Amino acid sequence: MTKERLITGKTKLLGVIGHPVEHSLSPAMHNAAIAHLGLDYVYLPFAIAPQNLEIAIAGFAAIDVVGFSVTIPHKQAIMPLLSEITPVAQAIGAVNTVSRQNNQWVGTNTDIEGFIAPLQTIYKQDWSQKVAVILGNGGAARAVVAGCHQLGFAKIHVVGRNVQRLQEFGNSWSNSPISENLQIHQWEELPKLIPQANLLVNTTPIGMYPKVDQSPLSGEEIANLPKGAIAYDLIYIPKPTQFLEQAERQGAIAIDGLEMLVQQGVAALKIWLQQETVPVEVMREALQKHLGLG
Repeated sequence: MTKERLITGKTKLLGVIGHPVEHSLSPAMHNAAIAHLGLDYVYLPFAIAPQNLEIAIAGFAAIDVVGFSVTIPHKQAIMPLLSEITPVAQAIGAVNTVSRQNNQWVGTNTDIEGFIAPLQTIYKQDWSQKVAVILGNGGAARAVVAGCHQLGFAKIHVVGRNVQRLQEFGNSWSNSPISENLQIHQWEELPKLIPQANLLVNTTPIGMYPKVDQSPLSGEEIANLPKGAIAYDLIYIPKPTQFLEQAERQGAIAIDGLEMLVQQGVAALKIWLQQETVPVEVMREALQKHLGLG
C-alpha cells in the first residue's frame, strides 16, 4: 500500500489554470509523478474566470506557487502579465507553462516539445527532404508549425477553411525564418497536397466528442495519402479517431494526441522541479488509467 501523502504548510504548490478546468487531465498525470518521486508537492486545478486572471496571478505570487500550466482561454491573455516570455512561446504566440524564477513569472510553451517527442524518438528519421501537411490554423497549429520547422521539414503546408484567419495565420510568421518553408492553402487545395504528405497532422477539433464519428477529411481525400506516411491527430479520445482509422487503412502510421499530452507535461515538470528526468511511464500510465485506456 502506498503511504498516504500529508499536505502540510511545507507542501509546495503547482497547478493548472483554465476556465473551465475540471476536465483537465494534468492533475492525474502530475500528481502520479510527484507521488512516485516522493516529493512534497501537490498539483491542483484552479478555475479562473478571464476577468480574474490578473488578480489570480498576483495571488499565486503571494502564496509562493512554484509554477502552473495554462489552458484555454488564458494561453494568450496571460502573456502581458509575465515578466519574461521565452523565444519559443513568443514564436507560437501562446504560453502553456509558467514558472517562478527570481521572484518573477516566466512563461514558456512545451507544446512544441510535446508534439515533436514521438517524431524524434519512436519515428526518428531525416525530415529535411520531407513534407508536412497541417489541417487547421488555430493555436495548436502554431505549435505544430514551429515543431515541424524545428525538425527541419523542407515544406510545411497549412490548410484551413476561413480565408481571413488563414491569411492572418500566414502573416503572423512573416518576420520569422519559418516563413521560408511555410505555405498557406485553402481547403479546396487539399487533393493536390495529400499525395505529397510525409506527415499529415489534424489540429482541428473534428473527431473529438461530440463529433466522434466525424473526420476532417473524406474517404476520397485521405485515399491518396502515401503508404508509410505518418498521420498524427492531436485528439486522444476516442482512440483511435475516425481520422486515424482512415489513415491506417491507407497504410499510414498513426500517432494520437495522448503522447503529446504526456510529453508536454514531462517538459513542464522538468522546468518546475529543475531536474533532468521525471517518470514518463508513470505519467503515461496515470493518464491511460484516468481515461479508461489502461
